[in-house]
Order: sequence, then C-alpha cells, then structure tokens
Amino acid sequence: MSAAISRDDIEAKFRELQGEVDDTVESSMGMLFIAGVAGALGLLILAFLLGRKKGKKHATVVEIRRV
Repeated sequence: MSAAISRDDIEAKFRELQGEVDDTVESSMGMLFIAGVAGALGLLILAFLLGRKKGKKHATVVEIRRV
C-alpha cells in the first residue's frame, strides 16, 4: 500500500526546489542592486546637505577694508 521513496526521488525533488530558489534569487538581484544604489545616493545627498548646513553655521566672515 505504501510506496517506497527512493534516493532518486529525494534528489529529484531537491533539484526542483533548488532550481526555484535560484530563479527567485536571480530575479531579485536586479531590484536589490537598484535599491542599494538608491540608498547609497540618498545617504550621499543627506551627508552633503548636513555638511553644507554645518558649514554655513560655523563659517568665518572676513571683512577687508581699503583705507
């Protein structure tokens, strides 16, 4: 009544599952790369704007007068 599960059956099912995982990973890599680039660009812009604000606060003003 019960069917015996052979080693070949287990290996075939494992390969099938592995193939699905590989396909999912490959399709997600493009989106992950774009998200990483966008995040890095956002951090760069934020650092620039914060540094610019701090520079305006602590900037030295030198006045030169001609006599």
